[in-house]
Amino acid sequence: MDENQKLLDINQDLESKGINLRIEKRGKVLNIRGALPDKKSHNLYKVQRISLKLPYDTNGLEEARKAIELIDFQLKKNQFCWSNWIKEKAISSTKTNKTVVSNEIESFKRKFFSDTSRSKSSAGMISTWQSAYKPYFNRLIGVSHESTLKLNEELLMKILLSYKENSRSRQQCGIALSALARHLKIGLPDNWKRLQSGYGIHESNFRELPSDEKIISSFHLIPNPKWRFVFGLMATYGLRNHEVFFSDLSCLKKTGDKILRVFPNTKTGEHQVWPFHPEWIDLFELEKLTDTSDLLPEIKTDLKKTTLQHIGRRVSEQFKRYKISFTPYDLRHAWAVRTILIGLPNTVAAKMMGHSVSIHTKTYHHWITRRDQQIAVDSALSRVKH
Repeated sequence: MDENQKLLDINQDLESKGINLRIEKRGKVLNIRGALPDKKSHNLYKVQRISLKLPYDTNGLEEARKAIELIDFQLKKNQFCWSNWIKEKAISSTKTNKTVVSNEIESFKRKFFSDTSRSKSSAGMISTWQSAYKPYFNRLIGVSHESTLKLNEELLMKILLSYKENSRSRQQCGIALSALARHLKIGLPDNWKRLQSGYGIHESNFRELPSDEKIISSFHLIPNPKWRFVFGLMATYGLRNHEVFFSDLSCLKKTGDKILRVFPNTKTGEHQVWPFHPEWIDLFELEKLTDTSDLLPEIKTDLKKTTLQHIGRRVSEQFKRYKISFTPYDLRHAWAVRTILIGLPNTVAAKMMGHSVSIHTKTYHHWITRRDQQIAVDSALSRVKH
């Protein structure tokens, strides 16, 4: 799609949403044009322009759309202020603004790591910070550096809306910024949760989970036996990427009970996991794994020198290297769905996966709903037959 058509499509979409502002091309840059408050009399609206100085290309058009959505939000909340959109005024306060935002985030970080209730291990807390908070706070600092927006509801909303709608990134951003807002006692709009939510394993993703047959055939695509063991453990026990290297595998010996114990220095602490399917222990030859030092890949696991996130990334990289058509986490999702379909209670499955029942129910809502409905249907049919 060329830029001219994209410009038309975006403006038509804005109109369909009842937004009265439009993107305007002037030369090689983009502006916003529409009815805006008069600079001297805020009760008076007239057609005016906001110079964005964005290039007339695909990325510039998307940035302009986000700017219009933010301005529309500000107008509806009576929070629109011209000083935030006049570039010349932004320069003087940029350095101070960035420093304030960075200091507030540093304050939140200190509180985060002092709260031992967040995780059972320091490694888990570091991993959570690196993956679930730091990327979104980095963007917050970056945006504050380029604008005069104070660290308030308006700036937080701008960061949230910068992520794709219904994406996991937007959901996680919303959670991170909500925590920061609570720490700083910043009020958030009533529709914040609605704007941040929407991510899950939607219907469009159901088909992407590998079948048992696909998992077995993919196992045989891996030429390196050490990485085959990693794959087999994740498939059989629904482990997170890094948990493979932080588990007691002695249970796999022939006289063992086959109940895997994940060590407490992982992301969500110690928990026990049962195999589903149990026969995959033999199929993937996991009984050989009682000596983990020799049979698993040589990966640094000293958490003073590495992170759980880095270890997990190594696993993902190997999946790509061996051209596995799904991600490591798809094996975990497939394990969870397997437990649902065989009727394992949600509380038990959630505990084995090392997360809360609410996260479990939300993530696997579709399959849980179908299971419960099937149970109800089977019960009703059995009463009819009798």
